[in-house]
Amino acid sequence: MRLAILGGGGFRVPLVHGALLDGGEIAELVLHDVDAGRLAAIERVLAEQAAGAANAPRVRTTTDLAAAVSDVDFVFSAVRVGGLRGRRLDERIAHAEGVLGQETVGAGGIAYGLRTVPVAVALARLIGELAPRAWVVNFTNPAGLVTEAMAAHLGGRVIGICDSPVGLCRRVARALGVDAAAAKFDYAGLNHLGWLRSVRVGGEDVLPRLLADTAACESFEEGRLFGADWLRTLGAIPNEYLHYFYFARETADSASRGAFLLEQQRGFYANPSLASWERTRLEREATYMAETREGERDDLEGGGYEKVALALMRALAHGERTTLILNVRNGSALPGVPGDAVVEVPCTVDAGGARPLATGPLPDHALGLVTTVKAVERAVIEAATTGSRAAALRAFALHPLVGSVPVARRLLDAYAAAHPELAYLA
Repeated sequence: MRLAILGGGGFRVPLVHGALLDGGEIAELVLHDVDAGRLAAIERVLAEQAAGAANAPRVRTTTDLAAAVSDVDFVFSAVRVGGLRGRRLDERIAHAEGVLGQETVGAGGIAYGLRTVPVAVALARLIGELAPRAWVVNFTNPAGLVTEAMAAHLGGRVIGICDSPVGLCRRVARALGVDAAAAKFDYAGLNHLGWLRSVRVGGEDVLPRLLADTAACESFEEGRLFGADWLRTLGAIPNEYLHYFYFARETADSASRGAFLLEQQRGFYANPSLASWERTRLEREATYMAETREGERDDLEGGGYEKVALALMRALAHGERTTLILNVRNGSALPGVPGDAVVEVPCTVDAGGARPLATGPLPDHALGLVTTVKAVERAVIEAATTGSRAAALRAFALHPLVGSVPVARRLLDAYAAAHPELAYLA
C-alpha cells in the first residue's frame, strides 16, 4: 500500500513513521510539503529512525501535490496553513482583545479555520480526482471543522482523528484499575468538546465508582484539571479542552504557544537529527496545555495520533472490525445534532468505512454548547467557501469565548489585515 502525508515536513511525522516500522503494510511513504527544507530535515530523521528495521517503507519526498496523491491508498492530511508564524499571529491578536488565542478553541480556532478550510477543500477536490478510492485521514486542526468541510467533497472517505478522547479513556481506565481494551466508553460531542459519560465493564457502569472517590478521581490529568467536585456535579468527565469553557475567567493563555513552538522547532530544523527531534518532542509534550494545569502532563509516551491513525488504517485496509472514537458525519447517532454535521463519537470501523454508533442524547447544558459551537463551525465553512465576510463575523461574534460583537469586528479586521490567506473575505 502507498501512504501520502500532506504536511510531510511537519514535526510529528516521525511519530507516524516510527509506528509504521516493521509493520510491512506500507510499501511506500510519500511526504509532501510546500517547504523543501523542512522535508529534507524530516527525511534525514526518518532515515536514522529506519536504520535496522527490516520492513521500513520506502520514503519519497516531493513538493508536487499531484504527484504526492496520485494513485495512493491512504492520505494523512496534516497541513498547517500559515505555519507556526500564523499561529503566533492568531494568539497575539486574540490576546490584544483579551480573549482566548488557543488554536482550536475560540478566536484562535476561528482564525485558523478561516485560513485552513479553503486549502482543505482544494485538497479534497484534488484527492477525489486523482485518488478516488483513497481513504483520507484528517489530522489537520480544527479537526472536526476541517473534516466537515472535506466531507462535502469526499463523503465518508474522509475521517477525522484526535488523540484527546483515547488519552482520556486510557487515563480513566488506569485510575479505575480496569483493562481499557475490555471496557466500553460512552464518549460524545465535537472535537475538543466532548464528554465521557460512562465506562462499562461486563455491563456495569464503573464510572460512578471513580467519581465518588476523590483521591482516585484526582489521580489523573482531567481529575486534577477540573477537580473531583465539578466532575461529580457534571456526572461525566469532560475533554481537557472544556477547561477553557468551564474556567474561562481563571484560564489565561497569554503566553504564546505558537511563539514557543516556533522558536523550539527553529533549532531542530536548523540541525536535524533523530536525537534532537526526540529531545524537542519530549519538551513539547511536557509543556502541552501548561497554561491550564499546575502539574506535569502524565502521558508522555507519544501514543496519540499515530496509534489512532494506524489502527484506523488497518481496519479500513484489512476489514478487521474495531471500535474507535472518530470525527465522522453524525447521521442519527447523536440526537439533537444535524445528520450531516461531523461529531466525535465511538465508531465501528471495517473495510466499509467508519459508522458512528448510536448514543444517548447529551444533557441540555452540553447540547446547548455543542449546538452553539457547531453553528460557529458552520459559519466558518460558509465564510471560507463563499467569501462571505458577514459569515466570518458571525462566527467570531457567536462564539461563547468571544462574547462581544464589537470585539468580534475588531478581531476579524485584525486577522484579515495580518493574514494574506484571508484576502478572499469580501
